[in-house]
Formats: sequence, structure tokens, C-alpha cells
Amino acid sequence: MSDDTERVEVTRHGRVLLVSMCRAAKRNAIDRAMADALDAAFNRIEDDDEIWAGVLTGTDTVFSAGSDLTAGGDYSTERGGEYGLVRRARRKPLIAAVEGVALGGGLELVLACDLVVAARTARFGLPEVAIGVVPTCGAIFRAPRALPVNLGRQLVLTGTPISAARAYEGGFVNELADPGRAVETALDLAGRICANAPVAVQACMTAMNNLLAEADGAGWSATEAAKEEIRHSADSQEGVKAFLEKRAPVWTGH
Repeated sequence: MSDDTERVEVTRHGRVLLVSMCRAAKRNAIDRAMADALDAAFNRIEDDDEIWAGVLTGTDTVFSAGSDLTAGGDYSTERGGEYGLVRRARRKPLIAAVEGVALGGGLELVLACDLVVAARTARFGLPEVAIGVVPTCGAIFRAPRALPVNLGRQLVLTGTPISAARAYEGGFVNELADPGRAVETALDLAGRICANAPVAVQACMTAMNNLLAEADGAGWSATEAAKEEIRHSADSQEGVKAFLEKRAPVWTGH
């Protein structure tokens, strides 16, 4: 499968749609083409009455490293927002099946899902502060909400990943799987959901998401304020430059 052509593979498993990011050569970093492909897959989950749940995964070695920096921030869609998912209004359950690392925007994709299955070797991290920027796709408010508050703060403030076991202990990961079996485990979990009445499941999903959305407005406002604070800082410019040049940044605190 060429990295330059098909970035997302979609396969149906009964009532469940499996959405697989296939850009392994770029650690499943999301650019315009990949965002559009993800958006189309999530549209299908929501719009196809024969589909009752979805599973989002990456490859055997990486879930996603987040944004493709060469995309220049061009990865939002009209219906789903960032990555076709982050701001999407959904009524059908979506499970993240994580192998390898989910970093930055990759973790923000996971945070936008409803349930999480992770291989025991998976890791979750928000490395943005290490390059002088801030998480912009929901992690500032969703990480402290989905995990114990201090663990969410740790992820945001240290930039250091945590293990799948630590995320499971914190209640973020619903089920741990042996390496290579995250998708299988997630499909089983989705199957248990789909054994129930879809109208009831979707009503519960809508109600829970509506309640959470009430707090999201303040979360997005706080995220915009953080973005504005660092937008023209010398440290943010130095951090991104150092990252692209593969060297340690030299911080000035300005």
C-alpha cells in the first residue's frame, strides 16, 4: 500500500466498521488527504444505518504520532473538525484500538473516542511542551477529564509518555490486550455493544455526549487562550525549529 495514495483502510465486520490508518512510514501522521479519508469513514459510521459501532486503529507499530507538520495545520473537516473526528457530533460508539504509540494529536484522537483498548506495549503521550507548543485538539481539557486529574496534568506538563498499564490503572484504557491483539479485542468489545438495542445505545451515547459537550465550550476557549499565549513566543519558534533540525532546543523563557 503506497504511502502517497491510500492512507485509510475501511473494513466491515458485521455491524462494526473498522477504520485503519495506514501511513506507517510517516507514523500515521495526519495530513489533508488522511483527514479527508478519516472524515469519510466516520461519516459512513454515522450515516449508514447498518453500522452500529466503529473501531479506529493504526498499524501494528504505531497508532498515530498526530499532525503532519508539513501540512501546516490543514487537517480539519467541516463535519468532524480536526482529523475529521475531534469536534464531531456522534451518536454511535467509537472504540480506539491502540498498538504502539499514540502521541500528541494521536492521543487526542484516542481522547475523542468513547472507549479504549490498548496493547500492553502501547504508550500514550503529549509531547507538545517539549517543542514549545501546546496541545490544540482537545487534550488540555479532555486528558484531565478522561484520566485522574493529576495524571492528565502530568501528561500535558512533562511531555513524557505513560504505559498502557498506567493508563489502564487510571481508568482511561478499558481493556488491555496482548501485543498484536488490540483490534481483535476492540472488535469483541464492539460486538458486545452491538448485541444491545441500537436505538437505546445511540440514545445513551447522545445523552452522555451532550452532557460532556456542555463543558467542551469552556475547554476550547481555554485552549485558544493557551494557543494565543505562545503563538508568537521565541520558545515556540525555537522548539519547532529544533524539532525539524533534530537537535535539542535552547529555551529562553520568552
